[in-house]
Amino acid sequence: MSRTRPLQREYNEKRASISESVWNPRHRRLTLGLVLIILGPAFEGLAVATILPRIVANLGGLSLYGWSFSAYMLTTILGLILAGDEADRKGPALPFIIGVSLFVLGLILAGTASSMITFVLSRAVQGFGAGIIASVAYVCVGRGYPEQVKPRMIAILSSAWVVPGLIGPALAGIVADLVGWRWVFLGLVPVLPLATVLVLPALKQLAPSTTSGSWDLHRLLAAVGVVIGSGMTLSGLQVQSIPIAIVLTLSGLVIGILSLHRILPAGTLQAKAGMPAAIATMGFLSMAFFGGDAFLPLTLISIRGQTTIIAGVALTAATMTWTAGSWLQAKLAPRQGRRLLVTVGLLLIALGLAGIASVLIPGIPVVVAIVAWGVSGLGMGLAYSTVSLVVLETAPAGQEGSATASMQLASVLGSALGTGLGGVIIAFAVAAGSSTGSGIAAVDILVIAITGLAILTATRLPGRPQQPAPLTS
Repeated sequence: MSRTRPLQREYNEKRASISESVWNPRHRRLTLGLVLIILGPAFEGLAVATILPRIVANLGGLSLYGWSFSAYMLTTILGLILAGDEADRKGPALPFIIGVSLFVLGLILAGTASSMITFVLSRAVQGFGAGIIASVAYVCVGRGYPEQVKPRMIAILSSAWVVPGLIGPALAGIVADLVGWRWVFLGLVPVLPLATVLVLPALKQLAPSTTSGSWDLHRLLAAVGVVIGSGMTLSGLQVQSIPIAIVLTLSGLVIGILSLHRILPAGTLQAKAGMPAAIATMGFLSMAFFGGDAFLPLTLISIRGQTTIIAGVALTAATMTWTAGSWLQAKLAPRQGRRLLVTVGLLLIALGLAGIASVLIPGIPVVVAIVAWGVSGLGMGLAYSTVSLVVLETAPAGQEGSATASMQLASVLGSALGTGLGGVIIAFAVAAGSSTGSGIAAVDILVIAITGLAILTATRLPGRPQQPAPLTS
């Protein structure tokens, strides 16, 4: 394809399907590369959720159960901010190489961990690398595709979870049962370097933004402040000494909130209409969904006595329906209001959360959890993809990296707080003499309430799709 071919002719062929535009010769390698980028973290993330009860049984440290997720997500924040700004300044290739290297190192550390603390630290390294990889992916979507193709490309990225979703949880359970949980991590080590070799040429073709400025040290320090503040808050909630707990929790909240003011777009904490409301909604959305998702295997394995394979099937159901919801978004996005799509998705998530909570009752069949979490996954695909689209539509030109990094930051921070608070609640319930099931029930009630907050912030999203300005030669 000639580089001098007019963009208007290439991107506005009205009789060509969106799918053909995504896979045309100009975008084919980039599309394939982005799918490969997602596969490694996708498989690993689903696998950890499935086998973590087995890891805790082997290494001990139930009190660190939530930290296995929170440590990953908090360091992901640093990766997102660093990679987003660097991709704006110098292009996505170098951040991608660094992200893959860190992720592989984290896999090796996890596979050789001798204690739960070491395992949590390995998850932190993995999270840093995964944050860089995720930020690079969304920068490429924002900068490498025309407006009318972006909804379909977002759906394709979600589809990259299909294969890991189909075989990941169940395969992780089988590997853990047959040869040990360590090989779930070590077996992934050769995959990502191969993906790097395949995708790097496509990433080098994406030039850095011409409007990006110098390195923003204040933004990086604010990201560090968010991580430190969140960690202090979660740690303070687990300290038995009341004075120390109060100091850590309040100090963490102050540091975290002040840092968020510096790092998120203006108006995000107030959920102002437009991109700020979309980012705030993303935070509550992720907090609710992943707060329920993290402890569903614990419910099925520890409370209901099921195998890791059954727990994997429940997570697979949500992964598959998440993909279906993303493709449904791509179909409805051209004609339906963003606010409506997100609200419907959130209601489905709330329904699914209520369903998995009901499985704590002994008389409720376990299959209810699988069906309910599938419903929640459908809602997540619909809502998450639509919110992502709103952020891409409203991002200033040349600042797609910073905008999507802020969106991913809200998502990861929400996930970290949802899983972290859930872990704190369960640990507190066990320490107080209550059952693990009582703690999980309290977590489910909390995340359902958070879904209600997400519905409130979603009312500030655009009511109708934004129409892109016509391209000129």
